[in-house]
Amino acid sequence: MSGVETYSEKLFESIKHTNEFEQEYWSARELAKALEYKDYRNFLVPVDKAMEACQNSGQEIFDHFGEATDMIEIGKGGKREVSDYHLSRYACYLIVQNADPSKEVVALGQTYFAVKTRQQELVENYAQLSEDQKRLAIRQELTTHNKYLAETAQMAGVETPQDYAVFQNKGYQGLYGGLGVREIHARKDLKKNQKILDHMGSTELAANLFRATQTDEKLRNDRVVGKHAANQTHYEVGATVRRTIEELGGTMPEDLPTPEKSIRQIEGEKKTLLKTKND
Repeated sequence: MSGVETYSEKLFESIKHTNEFEQEYWSARELAKALEYKDYRNFLVPVDKAMEACQNSGQEIFDHFGEATDMIEIGKGGKREVSDYHLSRYACYLIVQNADPSKEVVALGQTYFAVKTRQQELVENYAQLSEDQKRLAIRQELTTHNKYLAETAQMAGVETPQDYAVFQNKGYQGLYGGLGVREIHARKDLKKNQKILDHMGSTELAANLFRATQTDEKLRNDRVVGKHAANQTHYEVGATVRRTIEELGGTMPEDLPTPEKSIRQIEGEKKTLLKTKND
């Protein structure tokens, strides 16, 4: 998890509520304050735009923007009844996409709700996905988190492309029992220009996603400084993930089968199918 996500999680999770049906929601008024809107009326502008976007996407507005009434303190112990909205995570995502982009906290909100909404979609629909769909979904997540990891590693002192190649190799060596990128590439019998992540099944991709997210978080939480320390951290996290797989009785990542189709092939087939449907 990136540092941006860590701060965002604390900020936006702290104002999350749960109703009597165990459903999560956010108060529009509290979200307005979190996004640094001094006047709630101004905040209603992106709310209205979000409602329109919700409707245009084929969703029911009332499923995501529940009208509510709350009590607010007005000084000297007094309270006043005010209108509010109880927002779903998806509603919050649409709102931050339409909020004032000049506010730094809005960018944090966009990152947080985009990632969390995507994760929620994956969890809810994961069981219904085919193996190819799982591979595409996890590979997309891994691409995003590898960008976060690269930023975190750079802040720790992994500065040049060569440094980052060594850093990445250490993570693979930890997870794959000493095998680095070159050895994994050869084991999968790939051509020089083929990426090993594009030739992994969903289980292997998931292990690498966990390696990447946990390394990112540990580098930040431990405030690791220096490329050698960062390399060692990446190796240790990879090795920890490997031990966890072993303890659970899972197959070691280097022993998992290489899928016949690459991610690029699956994406190509998906584009062709969509084009055929639209023609």
